[in-house]
Amino acid sequence: LNSTSISAQVPRNTTVNVNATVKHFSVFDGCERYFEGVLFDLTLQIVNVIVGIPANLLVIAILIRNRKDPSTSDLFLGCLAFMDAYFGTMTPLNFLNLYIWHSKEVWLAVKFSFGVKDTSGPLFLSCICLDRFVAVLFPITFGQLKPIKYRLSLTLLVLCLTFAYSAAKMVGGFPNFEKVFTGEVLATFTWMVVCNASILWVLKKSRGVGKDDMHPMKKKAFNMVLSILRIIVFNYLPLVALFPFEDHYTHDVFRCYVQPVGFAFLNISSTIQPLVYLSRLEKVPFLPGVCIKKFTSCITTE
Repeated sequence: LNSTSISAQVPRNTTVNVNATVKHFSVFDGCERYFEGVLFDLTLQIVNVIVGIPANLLVIAILIRNRKDPSTSDLFLGCLAFMDAYFGTMTPLNFLNLYIWHSKEVWLAVKFSFGVKDTSGPLFLSCICLDRFVAVLFPITFGQLKPIKYRLSLTLLVLCLTFAYSAAKMVGGFPNFEKVFTGEVLATFTWMVVCNASILWVLKKSRGVGKDDMHPMKKKAFNMVLSILRIIVFNYLPLVALFPFEDHYTHDVFRCYVQPVGFAFLNISSTIQPLVYLSRLEKVPFLPGVCIKKFTSCITTE
């Protein structure tokens, strides 16, 4: 994408066909011959448009409806749902740009949305895990940290990191920039797994003598943390397993196959996360109960 002026490199008394040597902009970014991985990612992103956007908007509506009696994690959940909905709205623009517009400006906007998804998802999920971790393992400290100002400060920090990373990804040209994302995913994945495993261990340890003697509230928290742990493993384990071995792949294979396939599992979390949240609710507002029962049974079966 970064090109220099050819006329500045050629002597004035030299005749050259400049138009024949200019490389045209391509939204496939060097993967024109190896586009299968990019299309696989885009195919999964269609699900984000059809299912993910309505699900995330419904989550936001429910959180606004319950704002008088909020949970401590609602701010993180709302930001995560908003970012996922924003990412889903960029997919139609990406498709139009791939096959119709071929615009560099639109591609830069799409790259910015990729940066938002790369950073906001892991960081906000880490914040939710941190909130649950402190609540279960350090309840006294959690009571002292209940004021909203602490979560607002953490949210602002995450947003600053997200927009800084997204702007750098949009501009491009930074050496070894992919390793920044690799380090972020490794760190957040390790934290979330350790955090959720600790919560599950403490909740399971509090179980009584009988098999089902766990307190109903603790059992609900146990199921919630277990579902979050499953999301983390499914959506982030492929990235953790593939990206650290970047040097073992050829440049084209990593950029055109490994990266798109790994990001595809991350991107589909924009649909999985709101669906899991909705499936945990006893009653979903704005929707008929029959639809929710059918939807919940399908999710449980899968």
